Amino acid sequence: MPELPDLEVFAGNLNRRFKGQRVTKISVKWAKKLNVKVAELEEAVTGKKVTEICRSGKTLVCGFEGSVSLGFHLMLHGEIHLVVPGDEEPRFEIIGLYFDNDTILVITDFQKAAVVTLNPETPEVPDALDLKPGYLHKLLQGKRTQVKQVLLDQKSIRGIGNAYADEILWKAGVSPFSIAKALPDTAVKKLGKAISDVLNQAVKNIKKENPGRVSGEYREFLKIHNSKLEKTPDGEEIRVDKKGSRKTYYTDSQIKYMPQD
Repeated sequence: MPELPDLEVFAGNLNRRFKGQRVTKISVKWAKKLNVKVAELEEAVTGKKVTEICRSGKTLVCGFEGSVSLGFHLMLHGEIHLVVPGDEEPRFEIIGLYFDNDTILVITDFQKAAVVTLNPETPEVPDALDLKPGYLHKLLQGKRTQVKQVLLDQKSIRGIGNAYADEILWKAGVSPFSIAKALPDTAVKKLGKAISDVLNQAVKNIKKENPGRVSGEYREFLKIHNSKLEKTPDGEEIRVDKKGSRKTYYTDSQIKYMPQD
């Protein structure tokens, strides 16, 4: 599943490709996840020029003339395809947007779980790259759950997924099993800095190694959430905790903060 850094790169590449282009036709192959009728979607978007494509949390948002927008959430297995004349039609299409530059932007998902939303609401929850001073401290102080669960909760912070939560916590020196409200101010500050540093650096790494990417994920540079590694760059053993299908990568040196009461 692509996470925030991947989606940030996708958005930039799609924006350069489609900004100013006009939608000539829409093809909807799977309408059950739409928040409106197909006819309403077609009427709202067909003939409109793209004003900007950006990322909001884990959603890609395509803005059009007239304050119209489409949100694309790829969920676990959704993919983006850019189809030009002569290309083979991708399988498992959810929706296709035909543009006047002879390119079709196609969203696919073999599980049919990818979500397309006309005029998605702007969430009040902050994006992980837009956290304001004091927000993280206030958020953690009110949570009795493990800190990793807070980072993953899209109703608390938007955009962070499993892999980058591990990278952030390792960078901050905080155990993923710490109870959120038990983190001291110093640890919260380190965590806040780690969120910004890890995610921004990941965006740079992906742009460098996969500059034109609009789908998939690239994580070869991850320092702890990486099944190919047994030790961190510092030589410490990487431990793995598995619950269901989710794995947590961590080290013994990460401090586990627990309530004293």
